[in-house]
Amino acid sequence: MTQNRSHSTLKPVFGLTIAALTLAACTVTAPPPAAQPQQPAQPAAPAKITHIRFALDWAIEGPSAPFLIALDKGYFAEEGLSVVIDRGTGSAGTVTKVASGAYEMGYADINSMIEFNVKNPDKALQAIAMVYNTAPMTVFTLKDKNINSPKDLEGKKIGAPAGDAGRRLFPLFAKATGIDESKIEWVTMEPALREPTLAKGEVDAITAFYASGWFGLVRNKVDPSNIVAFKYKDFGLPLYGNAVMASPKFLAENEAAVKGFLRALARGWQEALANPQAAIEVIKRREPLIDGEIELQRLKMVIENHFVTDEVRQNGFGAVDKERLAKAIDLVAEGFGLPAKPSVDEVFTDKYLPDKDKRLVPSGV
Repeated sequence: MTQNRSHSTLKPVFGLTIAALTLAACTVTAPPPAAQPQQPAQPAAPAKITHIRFALDWAIEGPSAPFLIALDKGYFAEEGLSVVIDRGTGSAGTVTKVASGAYEMGYADINSMIEFNVKNPDKALQAIAMVYNTAPMTVFTLKDKNINSPKDLEGKKIGAPAGDAGRRLFPLFAKATGIDESKIEWVTMEPALREPTLAKGEVDAITAFYASGWFGLVRNKVDPSNIVAFKYKDFGLPLYGNAVMASPKFLAENEAAVKGFLRALARGWQEALANPQAAIEVIKRREPLIDGEIELQRLKMVIENHFVTDEVRQNGFGAVDKERLAKAIDLVAEGFGLPAKPSVDEVFTDKYLPDKDKRLVPSGV
């Protein structure tokens, strides 16, 4: 009886086992693939970062806004650039710094660059974006000096640093206005003493960039109604002003980075035009001791007189009119007494500028 119970218990288990094996045999049609050896994870290739040391022409002020906005808001970083921006001490110095390799790129008066290039052809630079569409060089005097026209400067003392662009190009202004240069007495001084010296009456006039000289005098307690300004651009001189520049070697070896730099700068320029007040807040984060109201007025003055012209509205940020530039080169060669005259293409190239629709003046400006 015991054996019979055992046999009846085992039988269904044995049958179930056979059925399971049969089902498994029917459903497994291929052996599993052989295990592949695992490869070690490859680290992601780091993005290429291009480091650019950039020299301004002068102190960090309201008109520096396009550069500082691009830096502050990360527009340069978005282009894979690590940019350091330093103040300058004058256009001639900035040109020399870039040509020597101390800085990869810079921002300076294109006329000073033309002179440097002719005198140093082995270190010549090339401009790649025009920012001051009109030259800001200006002769300032005061109404109580009774200098009512440029011709009245004859027999007077004019103060300026030795490398000041307005002083260097004064021969062109003199020719355009009929001034006898031999009757001008130049007084050389440090840049910081220029406006104070005129305010104190120690000289009869000074040369300076329009916005810098104007607000430098205001800061020295000169009543704006007493300021007289003879702007070079108003006396038939088709000169351009400040431009972004670099060596042809750096440009050729870093084409993508340079194009990225100008894309970022165009964004900064457009934002400065669209909202000058916000632009000054960016400047103040870098230079907290500036007078925000004066710098706002200075930026607006530069926008109105130099950043935005009919030519800029038509051609966009950074571009030039090649026929006008050719005339400007002729004048600079004449004014500086240069032994050679570079071509327009040697002085300026637009190949690194963004497409025109990315460089237009914002609506409403």
